[in-house]
Formats: sequence, C-alpha cells, structure tokens
Amino acid sequence: MHLLLVEDDHLLGQGIEITLRNEGYQVDWLKDGQIALNTLLRSAHNYDALVLDLGLPSIDGIEILKQIRRNNISIPTLVLTARDTIEHKVKGLDSGADDYLIKPFEIEELYARLRVIIRRQQGRSQNLLQHGSLSLNPTSMQVWQDKTEVTLTRKEYLLLLELLSNIGRIQTRDHLESTLYGIDENVESNALEVHVHHLRKKITTNLIKTKRGIGYLIEKSTFT
Repeated sequence: MHLLLVEDDHLLGQGIEITLRNEGYQVDWLKDGQIALNTLLRSAHNYDALVLDLGLPSIDGIEILKQIRRNNISIPTLVLTARDTIEHKVKGLDSGADDYLIKPFEIEELYARLRVIIRRQQGRSQNLLQHGSLSLNPTSMQVWQDKTEVTLTRKEYLLLLELLSNIGRIQTRDHLESTLYGIDENVESNALEVHVHHLRKKITTNLIKTKRGIGYLIEKSTFT
C-alpha cells in the first residue's frame, strides 16, 4: 500500500513514517500544504490513502480536502489533528475526510483506521484477495500459495498486492515504480524487473504477464 503523509511536525511525521514503513507501507511524507495539494491534483491515483494534518504551512488541511473533492479525487483520507471539538470534527468530515483521529493517538488505532478506509474505498466486504491457488490478506500482509505461506520482501509484497488489486488491468512501469518507491528514493533502471523475477520464483511462474514496453498484469483468465 502506498500512502501520502502530510504532516509539518517533524518529530511526529518522522515517527509515523517509520512505523508505517515498518508495517510494510510505502510512505511519501510532505510537510507543506501547497506542495501536498499540487501532488494530489497531479498524481493522487498513485496513492491508496492520504494521512492529513489540518494545521499546515501555505494551505491548511481543510482547504486541501475541499479542493481535491471538488476535483473528484476520491482518495481515502484520514485526518490527524489536535483540533478536538465536535465542530472541528464535523467540519473535517463535511469537507471530505473519511475518518478523523485526534492527537495524541495510539499507532495501532492509526493502522486500524487506515485499513478500514482503504477497504471501504475498494468496496471489499472481506480482506482476502484470491486468484486461483494464490491468496493475499492485506490486513495481516500474508501470502499463501496452495495453502503454504510464501515469504516475500516488502517490495515483492507491494508489487503483488498492486497486481492482485487490479486483475485484468495493465499496471505501467511508472505506476509500479511509484508504488514501490518513495519520492526521494533512487530507482535503478532494472529494479522493477528484478522484483518481478524474484516474485515469479516464489509464486506460480506464469501468473504475472509482461506487456513489453508498457508494464505488467495478472490476467483474469489465468488460474493456477
């Protein structure tokens, strides 16, 4: 899962980023409201969820919410804020937030609320993603092939999750690289191919199809 974190408090933002990465999320962390808005208007489709502070430099979180919803950007959004009155909460939800978490908070609650808003957006009644004999549970981040658990690296897991979440649709190289790597990470030219190669060795070899010059997909008609 690829998250956009917008938080101007350095210590808090750093702590959230580290803990989310340790849980297997890919995280891009921005500290300025205008930069965050520009990023969302340009490439919100690259993210599975937005974790948004309200008190930000340049543009506050409420204005960001209003503008992205006005532009029909439906990214699941969890607001993090110290504004704890009912009036503030109602304003945040009315502006387009999917959920509202008051600072300070327990990190386990952050994980749980993120899972809920992402599932809701994906329209899933259950967590499990299945394709033939392959199963993936986004909540526990476990993968099984023929009922045997498969051990994946974080990037292999993220790659498989993205492909299973979009069965039948080609995922371009640029999109997959943005899913696997943060804004500031250097990506070697063959890095994606290496991850695909290793993933194929761990699951059914012919599951992931290459569309030369475009990207990769798992076809609807492919069963293992």
